[in-house]
Amino acid sequence: MGITLHAHAQQSTIAVPANASPEEVIRKAAHVVPTANQYAALQNEFIAFIHFGPNTFTRMEWGNGKEDPSIFALQTLDTDQWCAAMKAAGMKMVILTVKHHDGFVLWQSRYTQHGIMSTPFQNGKGDILRNLSASCKKYGLKLGIYLSPADLFQIENPQGLYGNLSRYTKRTIPRAVPGRPFANKTTFEFEVDDYNEYFLNQLFELLTEYGPVHEVWFDGAHPKTKGGQQYNYTAWKKLIHTLAPKAVIFGKEDIRWCGNESGKTRAEEWNIIPYSSNPNTATHFPDMTKDSLGQRSELLHAAFLHYQQAETNTSIREGWFYRDDTRQKVRSADDVFDIYERSVGGNSTFLLNIPPNRSGRFSPADSAVLLETGRRIKATYGSNLFKGAKGPQAMLDGNAGTAFQLKAETGTIEISTPAPVTINRIMLQEAVRTQSERVEKHAVDAWINGEWKEIAHSANIGYKRILRFPDITASRFRLRITASRLAPAISHISAHYFKSRPPQLSITQSADGMINIEPLQQEFNWKPHGENAVKNLAASFDIYYSTDGSAPATKYAGPFRMQPGEVKAISVQGEEKSDVFSQAIGLAKQNWKLVNFSSERNRRPATAAFDANTKTFWQSADSTSHNIIINLGAQHQLKGFAYTPQTVNAEGMMEKGKIMVSNDGQQWKQAGDFMFGNLINDPSIRYYYFQTPVSAKYVKIEATAIAGGSRSLTIAELDFFE
Repeated sequence: MGITLHAHAQQSTIAVPANASPEEVIRKAAHVVPTANQYAALQNEFIAFIHFGPNTFTRMEWGNGKEDPSIFALQTLDTDQWCAAMKAAGMKMVILTVKHHDGFVLWQSRYTQHGIMSTPFQNGKGDILRNLSASCKKYGLKLGIYLSPADLFQIENPQGLYGNLSRYTKRTIPRAVPGRPFANKTTFEFEVDDYNEYFLNQLFELLTEYGPVHEVWFDGAHPKTKGGQQYNYTAWKKLIHTLAPKAVIFGKEDIRWCGNESGKTRAEEWNIIPYSSNPNTATHFPDMTKDSLGQRSELLHAAFLHYQQAETNTSIREGWFYRDDTRQKVRSADDVFDIYERSVGGNSTFLLNIPPNRSGRFSPADSAVLLETGRRIKATYGSNLFKGAKGPQAMLDGNAGTAFQLKAETGTIEISTPAPVTINRIMLQEAVRTQSERVEKHAVDAWINGEWKEIAHSANIGYKRILRFPDITASRFRLRITASRLAPAISHISAHYFKSRPPQLSITQSADGMINIEPLQQEFNWKPHGENAVKNLAASFDIYYSTDGSAPATKYAGPFRMQPGEVKAISVQGEEKSDVFSQAIGLAKQNWKLVNFSSERNRRPATAAFDANTKTFWQSADSTSHNIIINLGAQHQLKGFAYTPQTVNAEGMMEKGKIMVSNDGQQWKQAGDFMFGNLINDPSIRYYYFQTPVSAKYVKIEATAIAGGSRSLTIAELDFFE
């Protein structure tokens, strides 16, 4: 049944009677809808975070509030470049950290001198927010602000206002400052203390002098507290609602944290969540880090049901602030596009942080990832392969204002295309603005070889669900709704194709000598959560390999054993082939034993230098002497060895050294001197081969120079070749 949707009285919060039956609770949940502002925020889908400030120059994640403002040694600024890159990525809004926990402000505030006004940038007249606001207007982006409630400058400064035990008295907001009148003549009266007055005055500046603000972002971080300071969120919210009527508030009312900072998404992300007290006045909030939040079983214990959508936030770099372009890794486009599909396509908003560098620009690596991510989004979702299809037009017409209303909690909807189409993505949307989130389980089938074949299934749909599956070619499809809270309304269905490429490969050898070949996943060590973007994005592909130096021709079926030598491998997807990847295979390590070592640090033992795991590493203590002796378990004719540096940081990389060999562990001879260059900029595996093979049962590696002047040695892995 097709319906035209009409907004009715908003019910973003519904009270649950104490004696309500489970059926009544679920029926009420099926009527909770987002506000107009929340729905507009959902439609942003992909938005940006900007962390910029003293930490950009100190290379710290959190400042201490004691930094001299002059440390913010910015000379150039290009917010147009930021906005051009964000626009190219398909983002619709940017949130600037106008004040982080260190208390340093990025705009010309009347109420503090701890900020941009006390730096050399533009002779103290610079205003990052003003520049960004102008660039947002130019590129058609919405603007949001992150004003940290925590403020270490106001805590650490002897005259600081945070927790100064001031009395709560009636205050007028904004407080008048001679020579700096406000064009906006709105005033407020609040019963607050000194710090809340300070915070409200700054909110007033931000919300009245920089154009429309569409999101105000508060977090719950408390790096340090003082004097029992409390935040008057009630006053803050009243001021925001009055001055920025189209803004959503993150952290308290409209938008919630997804529960992690790594880009991880729940299999079921419900935006209707249970509260034990009225969310508008609550002091205790649901645990946002739980694996499950908003499922049917949890709603039954609610006193209130509240619409509060999730933001999936993470950073494009290892850390929120820029540090450098050599040691700080940048996420791949695979990773960012994968998070986009999982978060936007998992009923949440994707908030990606891009920290500007010390030249006031996005670094080239970050910009390249944004450009490629935007290209993939446009190439995949810019065309709908169900265009012209037969079926309920209310969900095929691309109009969010129409929907197909099922008659019951379950049902089947069939769609046919004029000719067969090859697809690997299905996008679904419910009419959440008027009909709430109702679907709990669903699946999609394709008519193949005269029968229906399930190609994908998932749990809830909500604002948007993207289903990903291997390539399917068909002309008949059907959507099966198998469980719902109430008869749902589907407002959108479309089909898409993501053109993946054969993945690059990783060849590894276990301690017992088994060879494993799998897609290469970029190392990104900041808040890892086990997702594999390459695996998630890859379509069906095969791997072929060889062990005799010939072109890869044997189909890989699983781990195998081989004598020391070389493996070559390629991945094949349809007619496309990847580059050939090769890996030298050394001696199996299962019988190796640690004989001696110079020193080791806690959690970085010397045995990690040969545990067949490049994610662990040995780290010696600070010293001028670093060496390790290993018993290879048997005598071998060695032709060389490989050193794999650790990649967690740039510390301890072995730049120069010598290798000694022995057959009895007593009599030693030097087999060679080695030198590995440019390790800090390129921490990849390095090889050293002897002029002639040497006989050895014992080997000793001794470092004679360490990159960057480090006083400790690190080794992720040592391999020896026969």
